Parts: sequence; structure tokens; C-alpha cells
Amino acid sequence: MDRRKDSIKGLTKLKMVIDKIQRGLFSSESRKDADDGEIRGATKVPNDVKEGHFAVVAVKGGEPKRFVLELSHLSNPEFLRLLEQAKMEYGFQQKGVLAVPCRPEELQNVLKYKRNRRISTEWK
Repeated sequence: MDRRKDSIKGLTKLKMVIDKIQRGLFSSESRKDADDGEIRGATKVPNDVKEGHFAVVAVKGGEPKRFVLELSHLSNPEFLRLLEQAKMEYGFQQKGVLAVPCRPEELQNVLKYKRNRRISTEWK
């Protein structure tokens, strides 16, 4: 019977410790700091991303490669397909730079498509 009482006391103390830790981790002050950090991080744009541009990272294959693109690429059907794939693979919860599920060489080919299309329409 004493073992059972000791076991219950031990579990009660353990629960109290866990509750204190959880209250400390999830206190409103620590949440406020975390939220402020997210807002600051979300509004800071790297110097190489100028107005009218956005950054993406091609993540498949070897080393991920970062690209800074003009907003006009958002009208490129091939690039839009990559964004659709990114939505399916990663969802809308990406933070920071936008990851696209292709190799850097594939993204470069998609970007050339836009450039070649613009040149061909100028000749008409």
C-alpha cells in the first residue's frame, strides 16, 4: 500500500512540474516575443530583391539555388505550373523565400521560355 501512495505522490509531483513548464513555455509574454519575431522576419526583404521582384529557390537535385525574378514571370504558364506543384508539395505555409520543386536548370529553362516568348512577339 505504501508503494502505491508513493507512486501516486510521485506522479502528482511530476504532473505539477510538467504544468509549470508548459505554463512557462506558453505564457503570453513568450508568445508575444515569438509573434514579434515572426512579424519582423516576414517584413524584412533582402537587399537584392528590388521592388517588382520576388525570390524563389529551386530545391530539387544537388545544391538549392536562389533566383530573384521579376513579377512578370507570374504570367508565365510554365512558371505557374511550378507554383502549382509547390502548392501541392509544400502547401501555403512556406515562410521566407518561395521553394519550387525543380532543379535549378529546370527553372532556368522555364525562365528562358518567358524571355523567348517575349522576343518572338516583338518580331510580329
